[in-house]
Amino acid sequence: MDKQQPRKTIKVGVVVSASAKKTVAVLVERPVRHPLYKKIVKKKKKFLAHDEYEKCKVGDTVRIIETRPLSKRKRWRIQEIVGLSPSDTEKEVEEKKE
Repeated sequence: MDKQQPRKTIKVGVVVSASAKKTVAVLVERPVRHPLYKKIVKKKKKFLAHDEYEKCKVGDTVRIIETRPLSKRKRWRIQEIVGLSPSDTEKEVEEKKE
């Protein structure tokens, strides 16, 4: 019998740091219901992700996918850039106007 590969987890978050080479820190927020008070609370967690081509900038919205361990804390890689940071989109709009 063939053993099926487990599905890889995919998360969407915002790049909060891109200071290291080929590594970005991605902040992922998820809504969680409080067990006692039943209020929806935002849980935040930072993941280190591998950015092979160093295209991500701070503020970009990215999709990350689970992968094999690449370093001590890095177990994710950038799958795609979903949205650019607000400053980048303003620059693109200005370039199109000219």
